[in-house]
Amino acid sequence: MEVFLILLPIFGGVLSFLVPKFNQTVAITTLLLSLFVVVGIAVKLLEGGAYYHLVGGWGAPLGINLYIDGLSLVMLGLTALIGLGAGIYAKKYFTHRQSLWFWPLWLFLITGLNALFLSQDIFNFYVTLELIGLASASLTALSNTKEALIGAMRYLLVTLLGSLAYLLGVALLYHGFGSVDMALLATKIKSVPVAWAAMGLMSAGLLLKSALFPLHFWLPPAHASAPAPISAILSALIIKASIYIQLRLWLSLFLPLNSFYFEIFFALLGSVAVLWGSLLALVQTRLKLLIAYSTVAQIGYLFIAFSLALGGMSIAWSALIYLMLSHALAKSALFLVAGNLLHFHGHDRIIDLDRIAQRLPLSTAAFALAGVSIIGLPLSGGFIGKWFLLEASLKNNSWGITFVILLGGLLAAGYIFKVLGFTFTKAAVVQKTKQVPLSMELVPLFFAVMAILLGFFATPLLALIHIGNPFGIIGAAP
Repeated sequence: MEVFLILLPIFGGVLSFLVPKFNQTVAITTLLLSLFVVVGIAVKLLEGGAYYHLVGGWGAPLGINLYIDGLSLVMLGLTALIGLGAGIYAKKYFTHRQSLWFWPLWLFLITGLNALFLSQDIFNFYVTLELIGLASASLTALSNTKEALIGAMRYLLVTLLGSLAYLLGVALLYHGFGSVDMALLATKIKSVPVAWAAMGLMSAGLLLKSALFPLHFWLPPAHASAPAPISAILSALIIKASIYIQLRLWLSLFLPLNSFYFEIFFALLGSVAVLWGSLLALVQTRLKLLIAYSTVAQIGYLFIAFSLALGGMSIAWSALIYLMLSHALAKSALFLVAGNLLHFHGHDRIIDLDRIAQRLPLSTAAFALAGVSIIGLPLSGGFIGKWFLLEASLKNNSWGITFVILLGGLLAAGYIFKVLGFTFTKAAVVQKTKQVPLSMELVPLFFAVMAILLGFFATPLLALIHIGNPFGIIGAAP
């Protein structure tokens, strides 16, 4: 069943390229089937716990293992849901000419994400990162403007540099310990120079791909110039893929190398990212850039939680995964709303939104609800994640982190309410408008509502997240 999450989208991508007349039908059907497969995996996981799937019946080190636990299921579920929702949005968003390239690339991107979240092999992580990076860069350039091409080229160079650093680390680990399977490496790795060098290279490459401050320079231009569905999946899933690998590596392979100084390092960078990203978001005049810098800030929260999890705090793990969930849904909604405003007005200047609250009420509602989760107001998924994060910081006596979390929430409220304020005002100049299709309004509203509903279903979701010992000691048997 698990292999179908890789085979379905790759065959769907090839078919949508070969039969362009039916590319939308093929793609949407493929994404729906992938969602059903994720549901089937969830049932299996709930019944039997975390487990391996031996591809072709051959286990490591001769074969390839796929590994499914609560974390990987959550990421697979997000990929299926956001991939399908953003795909439905894209049906009306792109021109016919653009859609000829969009659907095959979109399905190849989904293939890479699914393969990554199922992988239990550090070399397969590299292969899937490359597939994701190439598909993402191509999709970013899809609008074919000068800004889009520059943003896509910058992103491509960054992702290739990050992948190269990661691959060098993989080569060192294989040379030093004779395996690329994570379960086998976890039993062999020791605090020796080759392991330290591999850790440094792999972490540096993944931090660059994760756009953690100060390595975030590529992210705002890529977001600002990319089509709205691409910006949504870049922020919701592609950045999370690199963070996902960091979690797997640091909470399993690199635990023997961990020290208090690394916890401080990640907490410091995460804290600066929260404040710097929020301040830059506050001063933006374009909506997509504001949302992009908000992503920089939200990544900071994830690495703050990551640093606390490295210290052995299980509640920080809950905070991290809940923040990843709520951020993915809320940020997808925000970028798709920005796409609606670009479609409606032909620009995304915040000061000239011109009574959007009255003219696009569903899009305004989606932005407001997604903003509730980004700020972390009560009853939302973002609130649950930040509550856990505050609890972890207080238990750890990390008063500086507590201050950053609270101040970051206030700054987020500042830039969200800044946008909402202009949705009720009249622009100084009369602007031409274009009707926004209903499906393009309903999809971001659905994502925003889901981000809120996460706050109402915390107990079953947390039980799911913790299947398979989230602190890296892989307890499933082949």
